[in-house]
Amino acid sequence: MNPDESTPTFLEDVKINVKIKLSALWVAVLGLYIYADFFYLFLPGEMENMMTGYMGPFPATQMALLSAMVLMMIPILMIFMSLVLPAKANRWTNIIVGTLYVVVGIGTMMGESWAFYILGHSVVIMLLLLIVGYAWKWPKQEA
Repeated sequence: MNPDESTPTFLEDVKINVKIKLSALWVAVLGLYIYADFFYLFLPGEMENMMTGYMGPFPATQMALLSAMVLMMIPILMIFMSLVLPAKANRWTNIIVGTLYVVVGIGTMMGESWAFYILGHSVVIMLLLLIVGYAWKWPKQEA
């Protein structure tokens, strides 16, 4: 009870639109991708590896860098697309892209031994599963 009033008060629980939830989750996914990759630069020998023209075990070729750009461009675009796509297209785009990036996240962790990287990508996978879940349960409205 509020001491100045005789009626109890409750915190307002605002309903958040599913599009905003999806967009915010994509922002969180992207933030974790960026930090995991940034921290990876501090691993022993990683900077030297980059200076000799390698991205992890792969040569830093034009095609490899273009592929990495496309791989990261998709979640960046999903931040905006989750807000502007019509509901039906939005729902399926988030289900499909979210599921594909769960596979990417699992593949990225394969053979990894650094705890920060495993933690970061595990949380990314959980966020991606939330994206797929929210999109799957997209609220329906009567015609």
